[in-house]
Amino acid sequence: MKTLPRGMGTVFKRCNHSSDEWSRCQHPYVIRYRSLSGRQTEQGGFRTQTKAVSRLSEIHAAKYQASSSSDFRQERADRYGRMTFKEYAEQWRLGQRHLAPSSARHLDSLLKHHIFPVLGSRRMNSFDHRVVDDFIRTLEVADTGLATQSNAFDKLSAVLTDAQRLGIYDFNPTDGVKPPQYTPGRATIPTVERLRNIRQIGDDRLRLICDLMSGCGMRNSEAVAVNIDNIVADNVYRITEQVNQATKDYDRLKHRKSGEYREVPLPPRIRQSIEQYAAEHGSTDGYLVRDPRDSSRPFQPYLLQNQWQRLKRANRADMPDGMVLYSLRHFFASRCLQLRIPITDVADWMGHKSLDMTFRIYRHLMPGSIKSAAESLDFALVA
Repeated sequence: MKTLPRGMGTVFKRCNHSSDEWSRCQHPYVIRYRSLSGRQTEQGGFRTQTKAVSRLSEIHAAKYQASSSSDFRQERADRYGRMTFKEYAEQWRLGQRHLAPSSARHLDSLLKHHIFPVLGSRRMNSFDHRVVDDFIRTLEVADTGLATQSNAFDKLSAVLTDAQRLGIYDFNPTDGVKPPQYTPGRATIPTVERLRNIRQIGDDRLRLICDLMSGCGMRNSEAVAVNIDNIVADNVYRITEQVNQATKDYDRLKHRKSGEYREVPLPPRIRQSIEQYAAEHGSTDGYLVRDPRDSSRPFQPYLLQNQWQRLKRANRADMPDGMVLYSLRHFFASRCLQLRIPITDVADWMGHKSLDMTFRIYRHLMPGSIKSAAESLDFALVA
């Protein structure tokens, strides 16, 4: 048996030959060493002693590296684990450079008003699923809205997941915790007659916005960024940007990276509305709707909201309490689904982050039912 430097292991053969005869012996070499867990392990089949020693050296180096990595991980876990959640989250927040201004503002608000007051002083290494569950119950007791509860839980999960990657936790403290379930309420959708009344009482700008939201499914911030050059085909409009309420300038689309776009159906009447507005009011670099006080600036969505509220207070269009400006966009979705257009297409045209969001808002508008499915399948089976 050949003994190597301490801790590295040994090389030997399972035969009756002495070590002096190993070079002439045809039996394979065997190595014996202790694994990282301390268990004695053997490997055989090495034809030469050089190969056996080389393999032992590889194993020893890997054990040393793993041990060093484990020590570094523990040191890092100790350092960050002693930090308060507020200290850790503020450092994590500095790395969220990809967020749009509105998203960054929303994150800061959630941290400041909902997460830090409850968890800010807690040490990072003290989190487990019970702490997270207590946090959700605290929001419930405070009658925090379900949407805010859901968003706060998502941000807390993002911070704790980052901490898990650093080695503070072996398991994510949010594992096994039932998150707040936010389900959007049913949308209030204008009838065709009510939509016609809204168009009649509004000015040219409101009529154009109304057409874009109800006919193309645009958000109000996207509609005020309408550009005649974005008509890329007779029946297709390409939505490329929106007016950001924080920066008050044109910006990337919601849930999209800079430069990304989505294309939506452009009904002939809506295309005619865009072209007629351009002919009567002109455009600036293709943009049709500009700030009435400064034509060099984009039109701000809040000005549109103010006009909507004035019309609603005057009750000239007979708008119910639940109807908001966004209801015009709901009209588009409802019409698409009633025409049996696949919900996957509707979700894509509306720019929803996920199909689940479209489904939760508009599921009740889909014409399908168990009864109609059974009838359709029966017809197909006997045809």
